[in-house]
This record gives sequence, structure tokens and C-alpha cells, in this order.
Amino acid sequence: QVQLVESGGGLVQAGGSLRLSCAASGRTYSTYPMGWFRQASGKEREFVAAIGWSGSSTYYADSVKGRSTISRDNAKNTVYLQMNSLKPEDTAVYYCAAKGIGGSYYLASGYVYWGQGTQVTVSS
Repeated sequence: QVQLVESGGGLVQAGGSLRLSCAASGRTYSTYPMGWFRQASGKEREFVAAIGWSGSSTYYADSVKGRSTISRDNAKNTVYLQMNSLKPEDTAVYYCAAKGIGGSYYLASGYVYWGQGTQVTVSS
């Protein structure tokens, strides 16, 4: 069992930056690939970024590539999402998730544990 708690969301102006954190509990956390998804009001949950268990492999949605960096610190049981040059269309609830065995990094169906989410609002 892995429990995930996101933090770091908030209100920021367009062009600003935020760093989201996801604190995990559970002895096997470091063996899970991790991902960030987001869901805007009235829209489907969408993939943002993912990272392999060791941190050596990363994956990004085209919409955030070049503006965001996912990283993890297994010693601290924490995954991060640094987001720069934020746009109003980045406004959403951001969720951290732990990926199960197999399946695509890009699909929510492949993730087995989810956090409660943290709100990110980007004003224009």
C-alpha cells in the first residue's frame, strides 16, 4: 500500500512558477514509477509527466514539455513537479499517482495509487 499526499499548489500569475511535491508513505514506494496527472474543470484527467523508479527515465505531455521537470528523491519518499512559464490553461487539480506493473506511463488506467490532488490556478 502506498499513500500519496500532494502539496505546493496555489494561485500564480501567468509566466510564474510552482513546484508541486508528492509525499509518499509505504516501504515499497521507491519501486514504483510515479506520475503526475491533471484535471481541469469539466475535462478529462490528462497525463502531465512521469518518472521511472530510479529517476533515470522521464516522460512528458507535449503541453508541458520544455516548461516542466519531474524528479524524485527516493531517500525522502517524494516526487516533484517543477512547472515554469505557467499559462492559464495549466489551471487544474494536479494529482500524483504510483504506477502499477505494465501498461503505459501516459494512461491513468495504469496507475494504482492516487493522491487527493492539489489545485493550481494560473491567472492571466
